[in-house]
Amino acid sequence: MIEAVGFKGKTVGVFGLARSGLSVVHSLKVGGASVFAWDDKKSARSAALAAGADVQAIENWPWDTITSVVLSPGVSLTHPAPHAVVRRAREAGAEVIGDVEVFARAIRPAGSDKAAAPIISITGTNGKSTTTALIGHILQACGFDAQVGGNIGKPALDLSPPDGNTVYVLEVSSYQIDLSPGLISDVALLTNLSPDHIDRHGSMAGYIAVKEKLLQQAASNGQVAVGVDDADSAVLYTKLAAARGPGAVPVAVGKVLGRGIFVIDGKLYDAWDQPAALAGDLNQAAHLPGSHNWQNAALAYAAVKRLVRDPHRVFAAITRFPGLVHRIEDVGRIGKVRFINDSKATNADAAARALAVYSDIFWIAGGKAKEGGIADLAPFFPKMRRAYLIGEAAGAFGQTLAGKVGIVQSGTLANALEQAFQDALSSNAREPVVLLSPACASFDQFRDFEQRGDIFRDMVKTMMEMHGAAAPKDGGK
Repeated sequence: MIEAVGFKGKTVGVFGLARSGLSVVHSLKVGGASVFAWDDKKSARSAALAAGADVQAIENWPWDTITSVVLSPGVSLTHPAPHAVVRRAREAGAEVIGDVEVFARAIRPAGSDKAAAPIISITGTNGKSTTTALIGHILQACGFDAQVGGNIGKPALDLSPPDGNTVYVLEVSSYQIDLSPGLISDVALLTNLSPDHIDRHGSMAGYIAVKEKLLQQAASNGQVAVGVDDADSAVLYTKLAAARGPGAVPVAVGKVLGRGIFVIDGKLYDAWDQPAALAGDLNQAAHLPGSHNWQNAALAYAAVKRLVRDPHRVFAAITRFPGLVHRIEDVGRIGKVRFINDSKATNADAAARALAVYSDIFWIAGGKAKEGGIADLAPFFPKMRRAYLIGEAAGAFGQTLAGKVGIVQSGTLANALEQAFQDALSSNAREPVVLLSPACASFDQFRDFEQRGDIFRDMVKTMMEMHGAAAPKDGGK
């Protein structure tokens, strides 16, 4: 745990007591703060009480003494309207921040010009989890104490304190950036931009502005790397390059850059601060299939280059990456049928990355729809043998697919999996793929995308046992 010593003697409110909220309570208490906390869930309140917080509804908090409110990322800050606790905090003159901000102040205390350990921050619409995990994997393989967390895995404050060889690798969502005005990264990465969380940020312009904030806050002597394959990210890179010069590097897939990191046909080239040189062949990285993963790998390479200083070690680690759970995760095979868990694909752009990898797809999709639907996935419709639709989005998705792809209104994930398996098994496809890549959030039927993916994997495992099939040799990564 990282102790929030900068809040010693202060009174702090914590609203929202899921994993990150509880980690904040523990950190603040150990750091010497007086903590008031609240969550609508009784079990969460009990956990905060056991951690030493004064658990009371926000109406009963001592607003005349509270200096800070640490807000759960999922609680509305600005759009569609500020939550009541945000309004109360502003009326009281208390700052509203998040757990990553508490972490940032502990690692780089106020007035210090140097962090206790380097911080690499990764954001973007898609690919940030794989990029984050890959960076952590590379650093660990190269002898660093890579502490990986934030919006993936452990909350930031649950990471270990710095030990002299530590590098913090944080996935940071737009929600967390909004609540982290003091997060100064030594390396800040943007994977890409496409419409997402518009309800939270009000517009695409608002969403982009939040992502830009993380890059603009990078240390003056640090680096920023931007995937420039989409138009919005390319515009943002141009702005950053004008301000930072050599400290900003573009990353591209499918096009040669005069300066930057780029991938052509799976070959990774480094032309950042040298003439273009081949760094390695990403086709050798078995668990990074597809051009979207080539972008992730190129960004990871850029993030660690100045820390590791040995491109051969970096690339060797990339080829040994085991893959990310819930992201194009091969969970098994029954006969000729493969099962792929891509539950982390919570929007159409993310789903497109998995759809591009496979042919003869029996696609499980649906859930709580995001803005834009799946019309942009039309280029992949010919690869789909049939679509099995679940959740709230099933009706709308069915209308988009009608006349283009065979549709089964499955309703639930269990029905969809069984129906897709039977159809795939009886099809004439040589290697059919049952692909869970929902293009939707999970909150209509599941706690989160992890639970959705875990349930899918468990159901596949049960089916494999019934059919006497063996699990993947590498554990299903």
